[in-house]
Amino acid sequence: MATGLALATVATVGGCAFARPRVKVPVYLPSPSSSSGYDASSDPSSAYEPTYSPSPTQETYDPDGRSDVSGSNCDFSDALRQFTYTVSITNPSTTDSFSYDMAVNWMKAKPADGKAYGLHERSVIVGPGDTETYTAKYTVNQSSIGQFWYTCQITRAHKTRM
Repeated sequence: MATGLALATVATVGGCAFARPRVKVPVYLPSPSSSSGYDASSDPSSAYEPTYSPSPTQETYDPDGRSDVSGSNCDFSDALRQFTYTVSITNPSTTDSFSYDMAVNWMKAKPADGKAYGLHERSVIVGPGDTETYTAKYTVNQSSIGQFWYTCQITRAHKTRM
């Protein structure tokens, strides 16, 4: 009788005395129309609704960066025969650096007929959240210009992500 008890105890410890529970693992195959790889409608008995975190995306930007640019101190020096204009570029991005391809024109103001006295072009790299300021200059080749009316215009500020 002692041997029968010992045999039953060994069988219980070994895992043979109780049947293992059956676990049915559902298998979900992506449907051809599903882009995420899981289609909850393919298993109507499933109450599981997957959730996905959005993937990080880059900030969107407008390549026309004129809204990032301001100008001040539009001037002409008679002694130097030189136009000047102070240009400030502020990069609104918190993550990306941009190269700004700038163009500043000194235009005829009276009469405003669309003619330009001078053009200054420059590329400026501005880091995330930074402001770069520079003075645009254009020297007139004529020795005597006389009296005239002029205005300063930022005509191009094309920005490109670096």
